[in-house]
Amino acid sequence: MLPVVVRDNNVDKALKTLKRAAQKSGLNKELRKRRAFIRPCEKRQQKIAESRRRMLKNMRRRMLKEGY
Repeated sequence: MLPVVVRDNNVDKALKTLKRAAQKSGLNKELRKRRAFIRPCEKRQQKIAESRRRMLKNMRRRMLKEGY
């Protein structure tokens, strides 16, 4: 669990801090993944798609950096 300090009884700000910390740590993404069973073939497809997205993103960055 992520520790959050509530100061001056400001629960709204503490909740916002908790949500931001959970998002940064990847907790939300992990919970979404574990919500339902994913078949092994679907896992492979997701892994390939994620790899492709990462590769294209890196290519775009490289193209912008080099000025093509």
